[in-house]
Order: sequence, then structure tokens, then C-alpha cells
Amino acid sequence: MSTTSAIGFVGLGKMGAGFTARLLESGYHVIGYDIDADNCKAAQEKGVEIASSPLEIAEKADIIEVCVTTTGAVEQVVLGDDGLAQVTQGKGKIIVDHSTTELETTRRLAAEVERRNGMQFVDAPISGGPGAAAEGRLAIMAGGNPDALAAITPLMKTLGQFTAMGEVGAGQATKLINQALVLSNYCVIAESCNLGQRFGIDVSKIPEALSSGYAGSNLLNDLLPRMVDSDFEPRGYARQILKDLHMLQDAANALNVSMPMAGTANSLYSMLIAQGKGELDGAAIVSLMQGDTGEA
Repeated sequence: MSTTSAIGFVGLGKMGAGFTARLLESGYHVIGYDIDADNCKAAQEKGVEIASSPLEIAEKADIIEVCVTTTGAVEQVVLGDDGLAQVTQGKGKIIVDHSTTELETTRRLAAEVERRNGMQFVDAPISGGPGAAAEGRLAIMAGGNPDALAAITPLMKTLGQFTAMGEVGAGQATKLINQALVLSNYCVIAESCNLGQRFGIDVSKIPEALSSGYAGSNLLNDLLPRMVDSDFEPRGYARQILKDLHMLQDAANALNVSMPMAGTANSLYSMLIAQGKGELDGAAIVSLMQGDTGEA
């Protein structure tokens, strides 16, 4: 169902480009902002109205989505000079944070924007890359006030599978579980790819061969062919994976929870980044298994 409602969007990089493409295709008017002029230009050429600041977006839209790379960037977008929380009339407006953001910061930001001007804050991190965003296939896990969650549900269902997990912070907690599952499996798939290549079999057939068994998965289908082809063009960046693994480890430590598999993934991605490969896709982890220690 199309709509003419205005949706704000902060963060027009790879993921933001996928999001806004889906929103435009679905009939929304999108008002966007990014600190990178090239990202703004590319978005404008596709039909996004470009704002001069997050504040201008908050003045024009009641639902503002945020998808940026770090917790600090989220805080700047929300509370910084010309940030979203500077809007005069905030009651009825909802900030939807799709970033992977530290739990305590998420809760603090939610309390602060409500205190300042009555805005609601929903943490709604995602799983799935830019292609899934553009095609409306994202997994979206959310935490927030029940009324705010209900208000954004139609929009979120345009973007993918939307699950309300509970109060503010529940979305980020669920995303950390997702990262524990996915990022550990990046490493398992990489070592399996290397094993298959050492056996001398056609590893590209593995997803098909295992599709009806327990090993078949969306991740295997997407990741293994790229590892086989050494296609490390970034859908996301290895450095972001390491950032998420650090966040996961910090959260687990705070709860006194042992996560040895995620810890191994953390170590492996630290090694990959130390080789200068932080700007490659996370699939480049296979190069460690293959013994490639060259610079990117």
C-alpha cells in the first residue's frame, strides 16, 4: 500500500540507500540527511529530499529513522547541535534507531528525548544487508513504548519482518543475540570453505548440497559463494563487525556470561583488521583460513 506520508531518514550510506529505495518505491516521501555530501547527492538523484540537518528532518517528519555506524554517531544525531531532540514540538514524533547501539546509551537517549520534548524512541536494529533493505526483506527487532511500536508497525512491515520484543533496549539485546549467531557463523563458514577447497571439491555446490539438511541457511547461501569467489566488495565492513563483536563481549562481560565462540570470532576479526582489511566485507575472514596475510 502506498502512502504520501513523509518519513525522515538520517544516514544515507550503503544501508540507508537500501532503506530509502524501499521507502520511495512504497510511495513515501523521504526527507534525508547525511554528513557525507556524496551520499546526499546520490540519494537526492533517486528522489530523496535532502535536509540541512537532523533538526530540519524532525521539523518535517513525525517518524525519523536513523541508521548510522556507531553509538557515538547516534548520540550526535539525537542530542547534538541541530540534532533531532532540538525540535520544539516533539510530542507525537518517534525516533526509530536502526543502528547497532550500546544498550545503556539506547536507554539513556530514550529517557532524555522524552524528558526534553515528549518524543518517543524505539530501538529497532536490523539484520540483512543493503539488498534486503531495498527489497523489504530485513529482520527488524524492536524495543519501545507499546504505543510507539504500534504506530510504526505499518512502516516497519514495509521494510521486512518486524517483531516487537519489549520495552526500550529489547531490540538491541535481540540484535546482540543475532550477532552472536551470525558473526560466529561467518568464521565457521570460512573454515568450512577452506576445508572444502583443500579437499579439492567444488565448494560452490555446498549450499545446494546441504540446503535440505540442518546446515542449510540464508547465511550459507549468501556468504559461501562470495568466499569462494573472493568477492570482498563491502556490503558491510569488517571493521563494523569487529565493533559489534566488541559490543557483544562488553555486554556479556557485564552479565558474567561466557561466550567462547563469539570470543574466537572477536580474535579472528581483530587479526583481519590488523592486516589492514577493515574496509573489506566481513566475508574476507576466509582469507585468514587460507593463510593470506597480505595487505588489502
